[in-house]
Amino acid sequence: MAAGSCLLLLLLPSLVTASHSPPGCKIRITSKGLDLVKQEGLRFVEQELQNITVSDLHGNEGQFQYNISQVKVTDLQLAFSDLNFQPQQHLVFNINNASISLRFRRQLLYWFFYDIGSINASADGVHIYTVLQLAKDEAGRLKISNMTCNASIARMHAGFSGTLRKVYEFLSTFIVTGMRFLLSQQICPSLEHASLVLLNSLLDTVPVRNYVDEHIGIDYSLLRDPSVSTETLDLDFKGMFFPRVRVDQELENHAVEPVIKETERMVYVAFSEYFFDSAMHSYFQAGVLTIELQGEKVPKDLEVLLRATFFGTIFMLSPSVDAPLRLVLQVSAPPRCTIKPSGTSVSVSAFLNISLVPPDRPPVQLSSMAMETKLSAKVFLQGKALRVQLDLRRFRIYSKQSALESLALFSLQAPLKTLLQLTIMPIINERTKKGVQIPLPEGMDFTREVVTNHAGFLTVGADLHFSKGLREVIEKYRPLPTAAAYSSSWPAEPSLDPSSL
Repeated sequence: MAAGSCLLLLLLPSLVTASHSPPGCKIRITSKGLDLVKQEGLRFVEQELQNITVSDLHGNEGQFQYNISQVKVTDLQLAFSDLNFQPQQHLVFNINNASISLRFRRQLLYWFFYDIGSINASADGVHIYTVLQLAKDEAGRLKISNMTCNASIARMHAGFSGTLRKVYEFLSTFIVTGMRFLLSQQICPSLEHASLVLLNSLLDTVPVRNYVDEHIGIDYSLLRDPSVSTETLDLDFKGMFFPRVRVDQELENHAVEPVIKETERMVYVAFSEYFFDSAMHSYFQAGVLTIELQGEKVPKDLEVLLRATFFGTIFMLSPSVDAPLRLVLQVSAPPRCTIKPSGTSVSVSAFLNISLVPPDRPPVQLSSMAMETKLSAKVFLQGKALRVQLDLRRFRIYSKQSALESLALFSLQAPLKTLLQLTIMPIINERTKKGVQIPLPEGMDFTREVVTNHAGFLTVGADLHFSKGLREVIEKYRPLPTAAAYSSSWPAEPSLDPSSL
């Protein structure tokens, strides 16, 4: 029994680690960012409430028969609203003391008198309390998983006109009470559809698992449900690149987990060393970390120096002395990224093979040397694309055969470094120019970005702005209604025939 307990204690740390995979990418939305979302969200809510469909109201009181139809919202005043983070409930949207102006068509039959006209009404003291639950779905995408809503109207009044105005004022208690009930019953269903259908279609625009280029892809699936405090919402993303030739490949994450402590900006995005390592590992697995220069692509000064350095070997190949040179630079292991407060660097180990390429004959290898380089990396954000600009910081070559040959290669150190800086590095930076997209919904972009390095990870603090309105993006991806939903969303036109009342 004691042995079993000891074994359980030894396994416990590994079980905890397995249940909490560290994220490669983390996003924090602060209360300041939520304020911006609230402004755009409030416009969206107003547009949704303006499209409320209210059922017809009809009834009788003694010899009076009435029908209220074609109810339309003409104006909304949502002056007092708030959107807050709330632990365990995630997002709380509260509207107080709002007013809704209505216009609807009236029909009245009293004995032999028949009256038709319109009525302007106003619902005041409207209170709407909405709670949105956020969770990750099976695909690892952020979704609004549940919504609770409570709506009430404190008072409602209507203005009547026409020949039977006094009669309508007598019946106003029945009409206004009925309209108040019907209107309050339509607010929450409208907001529920807006949240669970329309806003979720907006969240569908966030990239989860997509291709970066023709060689690699990125997995931005959520690792767990959002973590919410009173001031922040934190999202843990896998943040792992994968080679397109091996889409199911997994790279274990042993990097430091990013920790975001700041709350001054609207949003913070953190990337661990694992994020960048998985990208370089994927490129290595895809077999594209190789660059070849041959013939005229080899700088003339370097070609002259190489021919002088390997003169003896070339001279022995007298028929091939004038054969073109070929340089093949091939990375020998996945590059590794190191992030420190002082900066970001990438360590690369590679082989440089130098050969003569005689026409119609097999290549003749002149030398194969090992290279160790350290690149400085400038990470920056442009729009929603994370980009990296690389620069050569340190460079060393040595022979794989002998120390004596390494000494002989010393004269090539400077010109080969120049080759890397002027020829190879521009090729690499051109490949990384496109960058990789950050998981944000369509229509939302970063501004005023600031990159800060930490031990093992870096953070990008930024503000947000909407380049497109919520309505514009939602309409672009709005789910098509079914035939049943379409037919039920339009109430039948009320009859103008008094006999139908």
